[in-house]
Amino acid sequence: MKQPTLVILAAGMASRYGSLKQIQSFGPSGETIIEYSIYDAIRAGFKKVVFIIRKDFVQEFKEIFEPKLKGRIEVDYVFQELNAFTEGFEIPEERTKPFGTAQAILCCKGRIDGPFAVINADDFYGAEAFQKAYAFLDAKVADNVYGSIAYKLKNTLSDNGSVSRGEIITNNEGQMTGIEERLKIYKKEGKVVYEDGDNLIEMQPDTFVSMNFFCFAPSFISLCESEFKPFLEKNIQDIKSEFLMPKVADTFIKEKNGIIDVIPTDAKWFGVTYKEDAPVVKKELDELLTAGAYPNNLWA
Repeated sequence: MKQPTLVILAAGMASRYGSLKQIQSFGPSGETIIEYSIYDAIRAGFKKVVFIIRKDFVQEFKEIFEPKLKGRIEVDYVFQELNAFTEGFEIPEERTKPFGTAQAILCCKGRIDGPFAVINADDFYGAEAFQKAYAFLDAKVADNVYGSIAYKLKNTLSDNGSVSRGEIITNNEGQMTGIEERLKIYKKEGKVVYEDGDNLIEMQPDTFVSMNFFCFAPSFISLCESEFKPFLEKNIQDIKSEFLMPKVADTFIKEKNGIIDVIPTDAKWFGVTYKEDAPVVKKELDELLTAGAYPNNLWA
């Protein structure tokens, strides 16, 4: 089997930061969250990383990351543009953003021909998650068997507001049967709840949720391609519609008889959902550095 590749969804970074040069540093030597993910991936065994980015900031991206990664991991780039794979469809003028994470994966067509893991650029996933992902990709992934790194809900909450999470529904074999979107999850009076209309529904802190860390075979790219046209036929006029990985994964399970193994991790996820989360992220990283999980300079 071919060596697993790490795919990083980074096409939305410029819209969040205005310029890549404004990417927030959290580590003591100016490291960004994305660098900790790559560092963990290298330690887990990944030899190649593919960044999915917008073509208009590829030079900035190279200037920031390539000097640090040279000689450590092979680097490649895939460009996600609004009109990618939309031949035959007229995109509304009001739409400015691409169609989401599954379109991003589709843009890897012809560029990835082996097993791959997918993560978000600005989320911290923890070393254990990359170790488990690599082991799965190296030994078990197949055209009809994918994997999803599953986090405990309590390890993904923010103290600064509500979050939305995809609750992973499983069968007795520990396989995913679906992902249910839970909106506005937060802590209230010692419990974790989410809003369902006017009702508050309690969730167990150990509930498994998806943080967009998937393990796929190349067949997933083909599935994204076959599902994209029906998506566009139905949603092209909705300028906010998104073609998302979890939705295609759901189709894989329910219509293609595919299997998605749930891969549990005790790792703590964190990211900057709110600007108030930034000090929390810094504190979490400082604690990991103090514990010796990472060096003070990742690339020294």
